[in-house]
Amino acid sequence: MSNPGGFWIRLVGFLLDAILIGAVVSLTVFLFALDTSNQTVQTGESIFTIMYFVLVPVLWSGYTFGKRMVRVRIVKKDNSSVTIGTMLLRYVVTGLIYGISFGIAFVVSVFMVALRKDKRALHDLIAGTYVTYNKP
Repeated sequence: MSNPGGFWIRLVGFLLDAILIGAVVSLTVFLFALDTSNQTVQTGESIFTIMYFVLVPVLWSGYTFGKRMVRVRIVKKDNSSVTIGTMLLRYVVTGLIYGISFGIAFVVSVFMVALRKDKRALHDLIAGTYVTYNKP
């Protein structure tokens, strides 16, 4: 593991991803005049978000659009490319852990990225990944 991305750069990348997802969802809701209080629409938004964070890094060498803009990417500990299984562990399983712990595990992850030398959060440890500035 070399050249890890720290807390602030990861946060900026995530915020850029959130802006992109928000724009796509808002445009879709507007164009199709969807009712955002409808459970089906809300479920669709959630599925789109999960698919974005799971599939885009698999198809794009560990990058999401936000991570690409800040020049960091997700890789496995051995520097190989992430897989769908890796990304499901990283986002879905860890998201469940964050929810079950009422966000306490998320707060712990923030401190892990800020304070650990390798800058790995709980989701990185579970999925066997890290965020790096290294190019593919």
